[in-house]
Amino acid sequence: MSPQVRRRLEALRDRHHEVALLLSQPEVHDTPDAFQRLSREYAQLDAVDQGLARYERLEREQTAARSMFEQEQGELRDMARAELQDIEAQLAGCEEQLLFELLPRDPDDDHNIFLEIRAGTGGDEAALFAGDLFRMYARYAETRGWRLEVLSQNPGEKGGFKEIIARLEGESVYQRMKYEAGTHRVQRVPETEAQGRIHTSACTVAVLPEQADVDAIEINPAELKIDTFRASGAGGQHVNKTDSAIRITHLPTGTVVECQDERSQHKNRARALGLLQARLQDAERAKASAQQAESRRLQVGSGDRSQRIRTYNFPQGRLTDHRINLTLYQLEEILEGDLDPVIEPLLREQRAGQLQDLLGSD
Repeated sequence: MSPQVRRRLEALRDRHHEVALLLSQPEVHDTPDAFQRLSREYAQLDAVDQGLARYERLEREQTAARSMFEQEQGELRDMARAELQDIEAQLAGCEEQLLFELLPRDPDDDHNIFLEIRAGTGGDEAALFAGDLFRMYARYAETRGWRLEVLSQNPGEKGGFKEIIARLEGESVYQRMKYEAGTHRVQRVPETEAQGRIHTSACTVAVLPEQADVDAIEINPAELKIDTFRASGAGGQHVNKTDSAIRITHLPTGTVVECQDERSQHKNRARALGLLQARLQDAERAKASAQQAESRRLQVGSGDRSQRIRTYNFPQGRLTDHRINLTLYQLEEILEGDLDPVIEPLLREQRAGQLQDLLGSD
């Protein structure tokens, strides 16, 4: 481990101990926001503290094993060599984990998200595929213990959705779901296809982190046009009796958001404003990224909706993620919500790139 990396880790360990002391102060417990922020920081730094303690213990064991190897002969020397090799392998793995803890964190990783799925080219088949994607994400959310809340939906004529917008709430939602942003392509034989020809359709998925009040950009109420209307579609008889649905138009940008899932007009208004904040923030982020002209082989969470990120080939039972040339022949399981085999390699690829940059800077 380089001296520079070690100093960074030791500074983080010191900060971990400092945060522990702060959390023990009564006045911190009287301030919920500060307590929550420090608790989150403590949990993030805990891995560094424990990892560095393990690394130092392995270093001591390495020194003892090397001393034995140098002093002993015969069978004892062979035992010491085997032990030394095992410790060195553990040290390498421990160092890699510690290096990952130094990687810059996306400040939005712990945020809840707005998930938007829209049918693209392909007509009715694209709408059906949008329904398949939404079901896949709903199943995945269920396995991870996330809460899913549909905000608005526009059903397709033959099933699925022309558009559906939902909110996902839970631990590390944006961290894992941001990889889903982009164009998803499907290749399969539609049920309406009499000659068995394979059709190609597409859907776009947008993943927008919900912004905390302190992070959200300011919106001038005078720049908003707010309309109420009667909700349509699913939702029971109540939605057909009151104008509870909300449509908000941000006049300077022309951005339009709707929320019609809640029976309460007040709740729909709050959800719609939150979605508008997320969309405007996403637009600002995309603009900043374009100005920086930062290019990477893996474009994760860039907001580029035109990028084809994934192909779902039903005849072959194959899923291909084009960003990292990942191919999996377990399409049925993935569509049932087993998304981790897709997301984990993307996480590793991003971390590997960040790690390369970190080591290159030292």
